[in-house]
Amino acid sequence: MILYVLDLLGVAVFAVSGSIAAGRKQFDLLGVVIIATVTAIGGGTIRDVLLNRHPVFWIADPTYLYVVFAAAALTVGYTRIRKPPRMSLLVADALGMALFAISGARVAESLHLSGVIVVVMGTITGTAGGLLRDVFSAEVPLLLRQEDLYATAAIAGATCYLALQSAGLQASYAAFCGFTVAAALRLASITWNLRLPIYRTQNDDEVTD
Repeated sequence: MILYVLDLLGVAVFAVSGSIAAGRKQFDLLGVVIIATVTAIGGGTIRDVLLNRHPVFWIADPTYLYVVFAAAALTVGYTRIRKPPRMSLLVADALGMALFAISGARVAESLHLSGVIVVVMGTITGTAGGLLRDVFSAEVPLLLRQEDLYATAAIAGATCYLALQSAGLQASYAAFCGFTVAAALRLASITWNLRLPIYRTQNDDEVTD
């Protein structure tokens, strides 16, 4: 039950980030709902399709959609009264990413898949919704930006979750630790501009014989 509530919380947080992104692009109310929905359930939908899980989670349990709609409505109402903090989108996205990275890993783990697939599915669940949000909003996706860590944080969180379970830690505690690692790494990246090394090839005029 606790994990289900956390999953719904992740949906709500991602719906908030999608709503804020839509508001910054001055979308109409339908556009806000669409972006919030894509952001909140996009990653999990892709995961379920890849894993051949039918019906897809939000079709099996429409509560996820109700949470998305409620979060979008509350966000619109709040932002009409007060301007959202400057970092609100990034913080909401970081928390949603961390929650979904662990929930996605747990889904893959329940199907008795290999560790690498569990981490991949956790990463997809945690990052694909934000990727779709940015594409639909005509932004360079956070997943591809140079300035900070995104998918790396999801990978670290899912890996930590698996590693701690292998070490004998109870699944719920391992999930909390994995979430903390993913969220902390993402927020630290935003705060201190942490990034992976950038790969560059030589330009034609820089190549020498």
